[in-house]
Amino acid sequence: MYKLLKDLCDLVGPSGFEQDVQRFIKEEIQDKVDQLEIDSLGNLIAKVKATDPQMPSILLAAHADEIGFIIKKIEPNGTLRFEQLGGFDNRILLAQPVTIKSAAGYIEGVIGALAVHYVKWDDPKRIDSHRDLYIDVGASSAQEVLDMGIKVGQPISYGSKLKLAGDKKRNRVIGKALDDRAGCAVLIALINNLHSTKTANHGDIYCVFTVQEEVGLRGASVLSQNIKPDFALAVDTTPTSDTYDVLMTGTRKLGGGPCIKIADKSLISHPLVTSLLEKVAEEHNIPYQQEIFMGIGTDAGAIHMTSTGVSTGVVSIPSRYTHTPIEIIDLDDLENSVRLVEAFIFASGELIGKNFLDT
Repeated sequence: MYKLLKDLCDLVGPSGFEQDVQRFIKEEIQDKVDQLEIDSLGNLIAKVKATDPQMPSILLAAHADEIGFIIKKIEPNGTLRFEQLGGFDNRILLAQPVTIKSAAGYIEGVIGALAVHYVKWDDPKRIDSHRDLYIDVGASSAQEVLDMGIKVGQPISYGSKLKLAGDKKRNRVIGKALDDRAGCAVLIALINNLHSTKTANHGDIYCVFTVQEEVGLRGASVLSQNIKPDFALAVDTTPTSDTYDVLMTGTRKLGGGPCIKIADKSLISHPLVTSLLEKVAEEHNIPYQQEIFMGIGTDAGAIHMTSTGVSTGVVSIPSRYTHTPIEIIDLDDLENSVRLVEAFIFASGELIGKNFLDT
């Protein structure tokens, strides 16, 4: 799982520029699914046909995009001005490494920062907007930047690469884009399992790797009206609350198992879905946590309101320091997320004929 996750996270794929990520996923799964297509927005839709047509159809969604930037101006001195793609805290941007996807390949740079020696002439409490910052790629002129294959409109991600944390024995990883390449890895692992376990009963399974989640759940908003699934799950990350920061409440812990979402700002999970997730977790001894966190939204927020409505839930992978270059997840939580989603699929027949009033 670590190698797969590293391959995914080290790609540059901010919102609207997910091509490298989608190409990689397509290569990974194309021989293991029954149908594969890219829709007009860029969502990668993989279908595993039912082994039991009487079982419910299920849509599983993980977003391929990451937070990032886009070049908006090349200065005469060779520095780059940028705009953000997705949500950031401007306090973390200074001196961060970045990777630009240029016409000539990946180009490394850094967001410039004022040397500490100048601070006595500055206000040390000042927080620069991203619009006041610049990226340095080592060029001394605009022409040198162009010669590197860099131009306005190209995407940028953080330059941090995925690595094992600590002494490399804790089974935890640090890096950018774990939101939501971790979810993508879960769906890929699930496809591999379904491919090798053809005797298990399930309905049609749609594994969708969505685009532009970080800028308003845009890819997910067009999905279910065409697929018309019976049920849906988003697989995404969620911020933990297990450090000793003053705002932490200890309700979502790294290594505590996947979170079964009850509510966030975009969704109140359908109780049929939530109840079955909790039931199969207990039956299969899968550790899990309950999640109520109003600070985030996921693709589920868009999916459950499209078409005539879809009974939807979320499996959340706990993550520290989300939307930063140094997100941390526990690989055991990732493996248990695969187990939980798979168990839900195989038990979904229990939902046949039930509706909201049966909960």
